[in-house]
Amino acid sequence: MTTRLSRKQKQAHTRSCLMKSAARIFTDRGLEQASIDEVAEQAGFTKGAFYANFRSKEELFLAMLDERFAQRVKEIDHVLASDDDLLTQARASGAGFTRFIAADPEWQRLFFEFTAYAARNEEFRKELVTRYRALRERFTELYRRRAERLEVASPVPLELVALMTCTMANGAALEQLLEPDAVPDNLFGSMLEIFFAGLAAMAGVSVEGMQPAVPEVAGSKTT
Repeated sequence: MTTRLSRKQKQAHTRSCLMKSAARIFTDRGLEQASIDEVAEQAGFTKGAFYANFRSKEELFLAMLDERFAQRVKEIDHVLASDDDLLTQARASGAGFTRFIAADPEWQRLFFEFTAYAARNEEFRKELVTRYRALRERFTELYRRRAERLEVASPVPLELVALMTCTMANGAALEQLLEPDAVPDNLFGSMLEIFFAGLAAMAGVSVEGMQPAVPEVAGSKTT
């Protein structure tokens, strides 16, 4: 017996199909060349179904970004829940970032294309920045919670720590996109180890006593 979906379930299914279709078409054709008609048709829906869920291609991309950011927050929260020392967590975070990139390599290209588009479109830039700030606030709160549990203080404001790791992640993702053969899988993990070891030295504590590392990631990132 076939179970009938509720209206809410049908809408969630439609949105999911449209986002998957858009990811393929945006990647193949680019933001400017991709059309809403094409996204809807490949997903098996009408243009009306698209507009019932999203106002524009930009809003659809932001919905895709929200999903990936939520995924990275969940993964990083899991890393912070461990009692591993600083360097072990840095390596684990770097490995998680590498897996995130490898799982959907085209996502990074899509993310950077939309980032470049945001530089030319002020309204979209504001929407993108709002989400990025919210993500950094979530990571800052995770840092703070971990620091309080360990009873240690960061020598740098935690908001800046979140911004710095975000910047490193975006840079590593861009290098991976441009020159994948030259970027080792453990690059971001190594960057985190060096960065947090430096913070520990500034704080005058051992790496075992310093707050564990948590990376930001592009589109995801995020990470």
